[in-house]
Amino acid sequence: MKRKIVYPGQMLSENEKQAGTGTYVHEGKVYSLFYGVANDKNRVTVVPFSGKYIPSPRDYVIGYVIEVTSSNWIFDIGSPYDGLLHVSEYPKRVDSSMMRKEIGIGDCAILRIKDVNTSMKVELSMKDRGLRRLDEGRIIDVSTTKVPRIIGHNGSMVSMLKKESNCDIFIGQNGRIWLKGKDEDMNRLTQAIEIIENKSHISGLTNHISAFLRYEESDEIEEKEKPVPFTSSKKDYTEDACRKVDVLLSDEDEN
Repeated sequence: MKRKIVYPGQMLSENEKQAGTGTYVHEGKVYSLFYGVANDKNRVTVVPFSGKYIPSPRDYVIGYVIEVTSSNWIFDIGSPYDGLLHVSEYPKRVDSSMMRKEIGIGDCAILRIKDVNTSMKVELSMKDRGLRRLDEGRIIDVSTTKVPRIIGHNGSMVSMLKKESNCDIFIGQNGRIWLKGKDEDMNRLTQAIEIIENKSHISGLTNHISAFLRYEESDEIEEKEKPVPFTSSKKDYTEDACRKVDVLLSDEDEN
């Protein structure tokens, strides 16, 4: 894929129709909002190197309940904006008097972003398969900008993490990761994720992490970034897919 490190205010395209997440339009041209990595696939998007999670429809996140009202659970989703889970979006019928027993303050759950309006009201849902309250395991936090690298190209990295660690793992787009397994396995997996987060820019990372999880000695990986040209691609990828998975990845990085 094509990517490039950009700075705020840098012009990325002369076609305003290409403006995507992390950009703005001025006098018909597209500029970067952030210091981060730009991706040019169908639309131009920019993923910042740091910053809070900004909710987007269809994202899957992990949230903590911070308040319960007569009809909504209010979740901290690791964003400047709280998420609202209306009782109608819960997997089963729940009376208002029983809401705190179903999910109480401090409880956490896997959720889907149902909608985000222009005033940043974030609506959540738990009606998809696999969405649930989390009663076991452990949750760790990583930078949201590292999530694509931890997932890997076509899910290659996260699949390897599950296999080599013997743990269940769910990665939220908001940078919260749920792990479930034996304590020693979760400890090792936590270390592996920290390595990925700190060395996400280098090549040979997947093999290195696989060896680390198998308690094997591995060669030191060469900390040398590949050149990143910024050219247009004709492939029909959606902005959402690019932002969530591919924006920080390239095929050769996974070797």
